[in-house]
Amino acid sequence: MSTLVLNAGSSSHKLVLFDAEGERLWQGAIDWSERGGALAQDQASLAAALGELLEQLPPSAGGAAAIKAVGHRIVHGGDHFRSAVVLDAQVQHELEKLRRLAPLHNGPALDSLAVLRKLLPGAWHGAAFDTAFHRSLPPEASTYALPAEWRARGLHRFGFHGLSHGSIAQRFPGVRLISAHLGGGCSLAVIEKGRCIDTTMGYTPLDGLVMASRSGSLDPGLLLELLSQGVTQAELNEGLHRRSGLLGLSNRSGDMRVLRQASTAGDGDAQLAIAVFQQQLLKGIGAGIALLGGFDVLALTGGIGEHDSALQAWLQQRLQGLGLAPSGPAQLQIVAADEESEIYRQVSALPTPANRPAASTPSR
Repeated sequence: MSTLVLNAGSSSHKLVLFDAEGERLWQGAIDWSERGGALAQDQASLAAALGELLEQLPPSAGGAAAIKAVGHRIVHGGDHFRSAVVLDAQVQHELEKLRRLAPLHNGPALDSLAVLRKLLPGAWHGAAFDTAFHRSLPPEASTYALPAEWRARGLHRFGFHGLSHGSIAQRFPGVRLISAHLGGGCSLAVIEKGRCIDTTMGYTPLDGLVMASRSGSLDPGLLLELLSQGVTQAELNEGLHRRSGLLGLSNRSGDMRVLRQASTAGDGDAQLAIAVFQQQLLKGIGAGIALLGGFDVLALTGGIGEHDSALQAWLQQRLQGLGLAPSGPAQLQIVAADEESEIYRQVSALPTPANRPAASTPSR
């Protein structure tokens, strides 16, 4: 029997098949940029893409029929979900309410859940949440300077990429750690002895660093001005999530690889996009160092973090004065992103539906 993990991201779906001992048997991915540049807009096309991928499962592992469980990455768990849960009807109903808070992630994840329930009728489903790792945020990090009646509506910093940051925290226990997840989405986590004490993403995954198509942090007065000029809420939502970031700055692409090539060829917009990205990243790292009173490890992960050698060299040079060196007191570590193993670890620890007491409620 095996467990399938689905990591539904903002630009791709990654699937990994694990055996009962947690060893990888197979992995595959759907790159939505190769299918029109966006996530599937309907369940029919999503079902076709996932069905094609499941056909590639190795017969030696028993194929789809041997899958007993499916683990899903859910980005936004809101205030209710603080740890992994079995995805029963009640949990799924409550998660539907959170779609709008992470539209590039929660929606595709829940749509994929619906599809896989049909494609794998013999499997039970569980979810691990990106927000769970950041439950350790102290009040001074999680609280917004808003009127009390607004804060009472549940408006506070959640933090995201927690599966990635949490996995990195386990690799570097007991140190002053800055974890940088840099990919289609980008965020920093400031971690002290395994606990997150601050992070760049906020109430939604739109906050913080410059990302592929998301703006990151902005002056809220700018948004008020756009509204006063007649820009609608729907236009703001679309523009901030899908037309900003590296894509908006460069007028070319949200892919850092494309922008590096264009920058080398003298494209001024690509050069500006990279410069803004690096500026905001360096500011975030500097703030994290100040909060920790120094740092021992800066860990880079994600597509940009792992593979952009120009960025790695730039950070080494800019942070030399703060002790970052190959043999210095602080080190730069490149870590392969492995959210899938963390999802497997959390979901496989859940009591299966058959073993749960009849009167039990989902773990929250």
